[in-house]
Amino acid sequence: MHYIDTNTIHVKIQMKMRRKKPTPRQDSTGVHVWLVFMKAFQALIPHAAESIKRTLLGDSDFRVLEVLLHKGPLPVNTIGPKVWLTPGSISVAVDRLVKKGLVSRNDHPGDRRVRQVELTPKGRALITRGFGEHAAAMEEVTAVLSKSERLTLLRLLKKLGRHAGETRK
Repeated sequence: MHYIDTNTIHVKIQMKMRRKKPTPRQDSTGVHVWLVFMKAFQALIPHAAESIKRTLLGDSDFRVLEVLLHKGPLPVNTIGPKVWLTPGSISVAVDRLVKKGLVSRNDHPGDRRVRQVELTPKGRALITRGFGEHAAAMEEVTAVLSKSERLTLLRLLKKLGRHAGETRK
């Protein structure tokens, strides 16, 4: 009878996967971190853009619908910063989505001065399907990273982003 000693295999795999310690040749300067980050970001953009394009929505419209899908109805002035749109741009985007029948503007239940934007059934169906396809595309492209690597990457990117935001002059 033959068997596989999974403990030995696991140890060998782990040993092969260990990272080398940085050597003087490996560049860890801030500008190199930025360059590698930007190259990775630019390589990811076509994957995201293609999945968004299949929804027949523009990037900003997709972002507005996506935030409404995950956050629920929101005031217009709250949506803008969440999707990186100026007050003028978010108003135009919401107008466009209202005309397409994908969102509606309604009075805020607690404050009559505030207009809330919410998904219509047509908008919810479109973004639910579109976001699912987008999520699958992003999953496919990030599949090269293990769960542990993803969590480490997320932690480090958040740390870097917080610091950059706090030190911005």
